[in-house]
Amino acid sequence: MKDIESLTYDELLETFKTILKTNGLKFTAQREAILKTLYENPDHFTPENLYLLVKEKYPNLNTGITTVYRTLNLLEENKLATSLSFGSQGKKFELGNKPHHDHLICESCGKIIEFEDEQIEILQDKIAKRHDFKLTDHLMQLYGLCKNCQNKN
Repeated sequence: MKDIESLTYDELLETFKTILKTNGLKFTAQREAILKTLYENPDHFTPENLYLLVKEKYPNLNTGITTVYRTLNLLEENKLATSLSFGSQGKKFELGNKPHHDHLICESCGKIIEFEDEQIEILQDKIAKRHDFKLTDHLMQLYGLCKNCQNKN
């Protein structure tokens, strides 16, 4: 399979259909609407926010919140989506088709800023090598206050 970053929507959809079939699940218009909404929106969504957006974009589909949760979990288990945990506030999901990136997360308003930094990546590799550790993946989340929230205080 191609790297998820280079998949077209049609290829992503076929991959999703295969995952559903492998797990003994049916392909439905509701599940496709969830995938398509994630694909078309680069934001990070709570399941509830995604549910509301799907209901708004596809009002004629009878999509339940349970279907959104199950679909997001299936996508995450199969590395087609990733999530950021916000403790008691739950998770926010994004489609996993973006190049590797890290996150700055505002503790006041919840804003998420994505960033890439080659120096950080190099440093992580050096640290792993120093400790005789084979690095396979990582997730970096830095918490603080965004510019707007700093200005409010």
